[in-house]
Amino acid sequence: MRTGVIAKKVGMTRLFQADGRHVPVTVLQLDDVQVIGRRETDRDGYTAIQLGAGKAKAKNVAKPQRAAFGKAEVEPKAKVVEFRVAEDALLDVGSTISADHFVAGQLVDISGVTQGKGFAGAMKRWGFGGLRATHGVSVSHRSHGSTGNRQDPGRVFKNKKMAGHMGARNRTQQNLEVVRTDPIRGLLFIKGSVPGHKGGWLTVYDAVKVPRSESAPYPAGLVSKDKPVDESELPAAGLVDDAAVHEIPALPGDDEVAAIAAEQEAGAAETNETTDAPADDASPSDSGESKEG
Repeated sequence: MRTGVIAKKVGMTRLFQADGRHVPVTVLQLDDVQVIGRRETDRDGYTAIQLGAGKAKAKNVAKPQRAAFGKAEVEPKAKVVEFRVAEDALLDVGSTISADHFVAGQLVDISGVTQGKGFAGAMKRWGFGGLRATHGVSVSHRSHGSTGNRQDPGRVFKNKKMAGHMGARNRTQQNLEVVRTDPIRGLLFIKGSVPGHKGGWLTVYDAVKVPRSESAPYPAGLVSKDKPVDESELPAAGLVDDAAVHEIPALPGDDEVAAIAAEQEAGAAETNETTDAPADDASPSDSGESKEG
């Protein structure tokens, strides 16, 4: 098990595949994600690493945190998160994680705080139908109605679906696909939407329900000053990485189209013949016969 990363939500856009299909993506930025601490079994009882991201002013950081950042010889960070890792996935303090930590086509889980909606009624918060909008209901069409029972139990049970604060909850979106990475700018392009608002902090880690991609670096993808990233190896701007392109069923050929059309025409002709045929129980015409009496 390797570490995750701290990312900042930039916003949403779309990328294109070679065949012209567009893919809606969320852009996440790795803002100087560094290792600021280690947790080892012999000293702490478990193995984990602490990551910090962003920048914070020293005057806004508490003295104990300033001491921890100074010991790690890194600048004060705006966001600090601890990730559990295996013993062979521990990283050195001061290492910087690159966007190449994830690869195109890999599935990841993303956790964050959803957008706060403030105080919301029962219809918006829980999808209630509301009261009747006809006779007998006055100025209370969007209320949730009664909430309790009779004298027994004589109270409203906890966790009753009622009006209240909506949003601002910790949520995890699972099995989201990475369609492109930009290690030069430290960007991740995730297919679909993720929790939170623009500028919010998220934690991104390998999906727990599927095996980790074999091409993902282990124990981590780190920024190397000795080996800069070659821009020629990156996909063209605005395009999805080839590793994340999914095939679609091929269109039928001319022979298949002709066979389908012939089958449809034969069925239509058979239907017309059945409709035009005379009925078996039809009685002969009596127009030329005279009735007696």
